[in-house]
Amino acid sequence: MSHGALDPAKTAVLTIDLQNDFLHPEGAYGRAGQGSASIAALPARVAPVVAALRDKGGTYVSAQFTLVPGPGGKPLISPHLKALRPFLTKGDFAPGAFGHQLVDALAPADYTVEKVAYSAFYQTRLEYILRALKIDTLIVGGIVTNGGVASTVRDAHLRDIRTVLLSDGCAAFRSEVHDATLVSLGSVTEVVTCEAAVAMIGAAS
Repeated sequence: MSHGALDPAKTAVLTIDLQNDFLHPEGAYGRAGQGSASIAALPARVAPVVAALRDKGGTYVSAQFTLVPGPGGKPLISPHLKALRPFLTKGDFAPGAFGHQLVDALAPADYTVEKVAYSAFYQTRLEYILRALKIDTLIVGGIVTNGGVASTVRDAHLRDIRTVLLSDGCAAFRSEVHDATLVSLGSVTEVVTCEAAVAMIGAAS
């Protein structure tokens, strides 16, 4: 799938969940031994795409997974997530905390969206930001390919927002799941490498 040239002024890079609690050794997943080399490599791959788009007047939006803290700081955790990640506890993914913050290699974003589920559109201010800035194209990367990334790309498609998915700018905990998800998303998004995305941006007028 291809839709031609990009208009940088109407384009944003959108990263999904590239935050310390997922990627930093001292974050929630790092402390639980849930790291992944393919996920750890993402910020360095995506950073040139962000830089290229900003140089052309584009925007960078970071969507960051959030566990809403309740009284005493105990977070609200959905049953399915509690079953999948029983190590999550007080302070993890809490707004304003170290773990919730965007990783240093990409910080700061132009806009930050707190998300409580897979999709960056679900009950967030993302769509408001995009409409206010007249953005009609998203270049998407982040984690995980089959979770937050896929859900966000499909929700963008439902809203007639063009997406360009970074094939090596997103990752899953299993490479075969990542690869299968890229194939399945091919009907609703363009799929390009980070290098190709930089070239697309460079060719934009």
